Amino acid sequence: MASYGFTDKVKISVKAGDGGDGMNSFKAYKGKPACGPDGGDGGDGGNVYVLGDKDMNDLLPFRFTRKYAAGNGERGGTNQCFGKRGEDVVIKVPCGTLVRDAETNKIICDVYEDGEKILLFEGGRGGKGNVRFTTARRHAPNFAQRGVSVKPHELILEMKVIADVGLVGFPNVGKSTLLSKISAARPKIADYHFTTLSPNLGVVKYYDESFVAADIPGLIEGAAEGAGLGHDFLRHIERTRLILHVVDISGMEGRDPLQDFETINGELRSYSEKLADLPQIVALNKCDCFGAEENLKRFKRKYGKKYNIYAISALKSEGTEEVVRALFEKLETLPPAERIPADEIIFEEADNTQFEIFVDENGAYVVVGGLVDMLCRNVVLNNPDSMNYFQRVLKLRGVFKELEKMGCTAGSTVIVGDVEFEYV
Repeated sequence: MASYGFTDKVKISVKAGDGGDGMNSFKAYKGKPACGPDGGDGGDGGNVYVLGDKDMNDLLPFRFTRKYAAGNGERGGTNQCFGKRGEDVVIKVPCGTLVRDAETNKIICDVYEDGEKILLFEGGRGGKGNVRFTTARRHAPNFAQRGVSVKPHELILEMKVIADVGLVGFPNVGKSTLLSKISAARPKIADYHFTTLSPNLGVVKYYDESFVAADIPGLIEGAAEGAGLGHDFLRHIERTRLILHVVDISGMEGRDPLQDFETINGELRSYSEKLADLPQIVALNKCDCFGAEENLKRFKRKYGKKYNIYAISALKSEGTEEVVRALFEKLETLPPAERIPADEIIFEEADNTQFEIFVDENGAYVVVGGLVDMLCRNVVLNNPDSMNYFQRVLKLRGVFKELEKMGCTAGSTVIVGDVEFEYV
C-alpha cells in the first residue's frame, strides 16, 4: 500500500465552464410553419471558487485529484427559453493556503479564514439566441451566437500554517514534548531525529485567552538550502508573530547548545530576513539532565541581555507555565497576523480586434487571433446575412488589406477559423 506523507504544495489544473450556444429556432403552429424566431440564449458556464476549510490539515487530497472543471452552460431552448447555467466547482483548501498562477508564480489569493469563499475564474458567457438578432429590417434571423469558451489554468496551492507562535530548534530538542505539555496537541514523540514529519498545531490556553502554536520540524544546518526537512517546512513560520526557540541545553546529542542556537538563527536569516527579525523567546530544555547547569550559565552569559531565556524540563512540565505566560504577554504587544496580499495579475482575454496572418505549408493564407475567435462565435456559414457580416468585419478590420500586402492574389486560398474560401 502506498504511503503519503504531509503534503503542503501541489499543482492543479482548473477550468471554468464554457458558455452554452444560443438556439436558432422558429415558432411553428399547425398550418403556419414559420411564425417568427424564438431561440433562447445559452446558459453561462460555471465559476471556479476556493473555500477555506478549518477541518483540512494539508493538501493530500490534491495528490489524487488534480483536475477540476466547472459545468458548461446548456444550449438555449425554443420558445425563448434560456439554457441552464453550468454548475460551479468549489475547491476546499486548508486555511492559510496561497493560490498562485503556475505560469507567473504570482499570488492570486490567500485563503485565510474558515468559510472564506473566493472567486478564481468566471465561466464563459452564453451565446445569444436568434431572437436577439431581430431588427426593424431583419425579421427572421436564421443564425445564433456560440457560447464563449474559456481556457484552463494551472495553479499552485501552497499551504502556510496560520499560527501565532512557531517552535523552532534542532531535531530531538523537545519541541513536540513541549507542545504536548502546553496545549491539547498530541504529536508523535520518540527519541530519534525527524520523528515529526509535519507541522503540529496546538491551541494554548491562558486563562480566558488562547493562541495557536506550531511545532515546525526538520531544521538542521543547511535547512534553508534544502538539507533535512527544513526547506519544505520553513514556509510554515512565515506567518508567525513570535518564535519560541527550543534548545537542548544538556548537550547530550554531542552538540554545543550555543552553536545550535546560532545555527538555527543563521538558517532563519538565510531563508528570510523577516523571519530572523521576528521576536524570540528562548526555552532551554532538558535543564534537569547531566551537564546542563554549566551550559545554562554559558548561554545566559552570552545571550541573557538580548533574549528572554527560560530554563525548563518539558518532560516534567517544569518551567512551562512561565514560558506560556511570557509568550502570551509578548503576543499582547505584537500586531495581529495579516493575510498575504495578492499580486496584480490580469489573465489576458482575446482581443476581438487582434489578428495575425501566416502562410501554411500548402500556400494557404491562415488568419488567427482574437478577431477570428469572435467571428467563429458569431458567424453561421449557411446564412447570407451572417456571411455578409463576416465579409464586412474582415474588410473594416483591415484583414483584406493585410492579405494583399502579403501577396495574396485572386484565387489564393484564405482560411479564417472554420471558413475556407478563394480570395477575390
